[in-house]
Amino acid sequence: MRLSLASVLVVMMVALGSAQQTVPRGRGGTPVAPSGIPPVPLPDKPLEFDTAEGQKIRVVVVARGMSNPWSMVWLPGGDMLITERTGRVRRLRGGGLDPTPIAGVPAVVAGGLGGLMEITLHPQFATNQFVYLSYPKPVGPPPPPRAGGAGAPGGGGGGAGQASVLAIARGRWNGTALVDVKDVFVAQTGVGGPARMAFGRDGKLYVTTGGVGSGAQDPASQAGKVLRLNDDGSTPADNPFVKHVGYAHEVYTLGHRSSLGLAVHPGNGEIWQHENGPNGGDEINVLKPGANYGWPIVSYGRSYPGPWQAPKLSHENFEQPLVIWVPSIAASGIAFYNGDKLPKWKGDVFVGALREGEIPGTGHLERILFNEQMEELRRESLLVPMRQRIRDVRQGPDQLLYLLTDDPKDGALLRIEPAP
Repeated sequence: MRLSLASVLVVMMVALGSAQQTVPRGRGGTPVAPSGIPPVPLPDKPLEFDTAEGQKIRVVVVARGMSNPWSMVWLPGGDMLITERTGRVRRLRGGGLDPTPIAGVPAVVAGGLGGLMEITLHPQFATNQFVYLSYPKPVGPPPPPRAGGAGAPGGGGGGAGQASVLAIARGRWNGTALVDVKDVFVAQTGVGGPARMAFGRDGKLYVTTGGVGSGAQDPASQAGKVLRLNDDGSTPADNPFVKHVGYAHEVYTLGHRSSLGLAVHPGNGEIWQHENGPNGGDEINVLKPGANYGWPIVSYGRSYPGPWQAPKLSHENFEQPLVIWVPSIAASGIAFYNGDKLPKWKGDVFVGALREGEIPGTGHLERILFNEQMEELRRESLLVPMRQRIRDVRQGPDQLLYLLTDDPKDGALLRIEPAP
């Protein structure tokens, strides 16, 4: 019997289809994550790496033993405050991590990927000593206690199952602790997710909110947005939607998914934000007042079970991202480098990567080079052999780069410096 070409192709397609392995699925049809690549212990000695621009670097472990560190900020004089997701603020001084957490941190609901998040200082910190924290505030009655359950030691950790809402607290730093701490902003019921913060050159506080669920395209919802607030948490009179009926007046931009990076461009003052897509489609955006960035109507990513998230990658009514990642890198933290200690990287943007392509054990640091028109020229994956989940990246006052690694028991502060 002779088969036509079409019949042969059908037989081949059936054969190939039957050869495709079945991927285990979890809730909602999401593929179960693989075990990933085994972790690499943090080194006892500095590591040296060659980089693409011919700049040899050394990576030093400055401090370790933290529980899921999330954000860092420098105090005048060089000391550093670091948040731990479990609900603690730690102080680094004299090159060592103070074993006693900072007092005055509000009660935090810590569980899963949620907990104490961003820490930032007021632009006039030298005169008012104001420190800001973003966190999930417990609401409603606490859940019944479980055997062996406890909050974060030394902090305000809440139990699993406790309802929460995104809040921003402001306290005054007295040199050893936070005092006069109060919430200056509490989001609408049900609004949560990661909340990065940054003060713009206009003196306003910009805050990201999670938008994985519904709400990112709802103008009345604060979810899936970047909010713009006065330093006391009130709404600025010149916000883009203040005079619009049916809009949340705090909203600056909308259509965001899960924003884990927010920074101010040191040259022109633009607010840059990055967010995680689903399975691919992580992106960097330059924020424009009142602009819509499209989630979940447009996306460069696939849904976790496999199909494309949206039928269109772009739409004329939505802002296009400046940078995209496919596959995803689980972007977290963003920093502009404008120092002189690492001259080959001057003007580059750095983004932390928690993992790549949905594979655990593939965390690293991304470097992106732009031209004078801020168009991407090339990017580089750094510190890949270390396989660390990079949660945050900042330029320090010493013009070196600092990273936080995300680990529940041995989270660390790393420093990148020129190799001798």
